[in-house]
Amino acid sequence: MTGEQRVERVVVLALDGVYPFELGIPSRILGAADGRYEVLTCSVDGQPVRTCADFTIGVEHGPEILATADTVVVASMTPARIPTELPAELAAALACIRPEARIVSICTAAFVLAAAGLLDGRRATTHWQVTDAFRRRYPHVDLDPDVLFVADGRILTSAGAASGVDVCLHIVRTDHGSELANAVARRCVVPPFRDGGQAQYIEQPVPESGAASTAATRAWALERLDEPLTLSDLAAHARMSLRTFARRFNEEVGLSPGRWIVQQRIARARHLLESSDLSVDQIAGRVGFATGASLRQHLHAAIGVSPQAYRRTFQTATR
Repeated sequence: MTGEQRVERVVVLALDGVYPFELGIPSRILGAADGRYEVLTCSVDGQPVRTCADFTIGVEHGPEILATADTVVVASMTPARIPTELPAELAAALACIRPEARIVSICTAAFVLAAAGLLDGRRATTHWQVTDAFRRRYPHVDLDPDVLFVADGRILTSAGAASGVDVCLHIVRTDHGSELANAVARRCVVPPFRDGGQAQYIEQPVPESGAASTAATRAWALERLDEPLTLSDLAAHARMSLRTFARRFNEEVGLSPGRWIVQQRIARARHLLESSDLSVDQIAGRVGFATGASLRQHLHAAIGVSPQAYRRTFQTATR
């Protein structure tokens, strides 16, 4: 890392009843990003925090550290500890956050952001099991319960536990590109990319014991993204019927084969936009989109920008 690269300060706010796993996600994921982030943890009063487990966590900082944060992550708490109204101490802590800071909630912490008025008129998500309660309390929030995470400007909300990993990888990818995000994912042994729009895993059936997996076919497809890949091609490689393959693929991945392939092509295109000087048409050919126009359409649908704008933004960020 060069001396010119700025280290972003991330402050994680731990609240009463916090889930220990979710509390550790920012430090584990962002802390693996080659020193790009400094991750600190605080509580609303600087005192130890009771977790939802049978232990208490000591923290090094009080709420004043929030005023120095570039990004604030509010970790999730057990539903029994979700406040019906924002306690004065918590409101004072949130008031320390600078207006330009990025704010992230993991799972049930979306209730805290909503209670603070930070989600009014914004699109957001939380864990699917508490969406009815969320809607009753905060009707002015555009809640989408069917996605892994939502990025609405400087506010990011995520669903259940593992989606905290996804949103932190999204932060790394947004700030520093897919190459570093993929490296972080490998170090932490987690999937490198799950699109925020992917459905939450709501009562997905468990594949039958001993059932053949589609993993080998997914790996085979990733080596051939530049080729036409039909459902028939994939099913033939897996030696399954079309119906069986489609069902088993969805059970394992949570997406249809077609949508998964588009996701992988977009991810590969983003990497090439970041790491090469290839033209949009050349990149489209390498990742399996028929034309540059098709790539533009899919990229805009996925992240809301054109290839040129994405490349320009990334190059500016890296400089």
